[in-house]
Amino acid sequence: MPKLRAFLKSCVSTPLNIALSLAVLAGLAAFLPSFIQWAFIDAVWSGPSGQACAGTRAACWLFVRLHWNLIVFGRYPAPEHWRVELAAVLGLASVLVILLPTVKRKLELAAALLVLYPVAAAILLCGGIFGLTSVSTSVWGGLLLTVVVAAWTIVTAIPLGLMLALGRRSRLPVIALLSARYIDVVRGLPLVGVLFLAVVLLPVFMPPSTTSNTLVSALIAFSLFNAAILAEVFRGGLQSVPRHQYEGGAALGFSHRQVMWLIVIPRAISAALPGIVNVCVEIVKETTLILIVGLLDLLGVLQAAITDPEWLVSDQVRRTAYFFAGIAFWALCFSLSRYSARIERGMNAGTRR
Repeated sequence: MPKLRAFLKSCVSTPLNIALSLAVLAGLAAFLPSFIQWAFIDAVWSGPSGQACAGTRAACWLFVRLHWNLIVFGRYPAPEHWRVELAAVLGLASVLVILLPTVKRKLELAAALLVLYPVAAAILLCGGIFGLTSVSTSVWGGLLLTVVVAAWTIVTAIPLGLMLALGRRSRLPVIALLSARYIDVVRGLPLVGVLFLAVVLLPVFMPPSTTSNTLVSALIAFSLFNAAILAEVFRGGLQSVPRHQYEGGAALGFSHRQVMWLIVIPRAISAALPGIVNVCVEIVKETTLILIVGLLDLLGVLQAAITDPEWLVSDQVRRTAYFFAGIAFWALCFSLSRYSARIERGMNAGTRR
């Protein structure tokens, strides 16, 4: 309540703020009634088929309801949906455990979960062992595929980017040169081109008996591309650490490696955290690009569904589908930003505004 009172007071604190507040209220008054009418009051919520939305001028939420399994799981076999749900529950539980204020040694716990959870999730989703039915990655899609690509890229690109940043600052000239050239070259390429190169060229360098997997190639491309982007974010964080931090560690008798891992890198990560989160949010939005290599993520399955002749009965079906996709991506990105804000407050890295 005090924060709300302070916010309302700031809205009328100056003539300019009063004018801006009135302009915002006028815009909301002009927009909200028609939006509520379109999204809720006149919307189509139920019906046996797409014909229920024929001729409507409001949202067709029936489309989302009838395609819910496709939107969430793609073509993942229905009897195995419990494996996807279990993987999601384990992931959320891992995040909640790290967030608990009573949990100690959070850094070590987070590192362990970053190693163990991807392995457990891969076993659940792919199967083929422990009596689980094997499920090909070619049937993965929808929100499942979006989350898998985003989570894999974030988990792998962050440590790779940190190693590249450290390599660029290395005292060994060869390592520093190779790291710098890799970062400069990859950052200068478009992600679309990197995806095509990975899908087309990577199978050429694999053994003849090995079958290429489009999803694996795309994951490698996402990781390598975003590692180069994150390397520059980490480099900025490393450069922000004052020189006396190095000297203080050396004065305490720490070796160069101990100074880096115990003093410099934690401080650099704290300083670079806003930039890291910004890249992670971009990664979530970049997942839509996998559509160009034949993989149907959340946006891809929606686009495929609205081309079904049964749903070509109204433009509102397409608008509802894209509006739903926007809400889903906003929810993912907003959750990620809120989670990072909590981490930042815990690390006292700065004040978010």
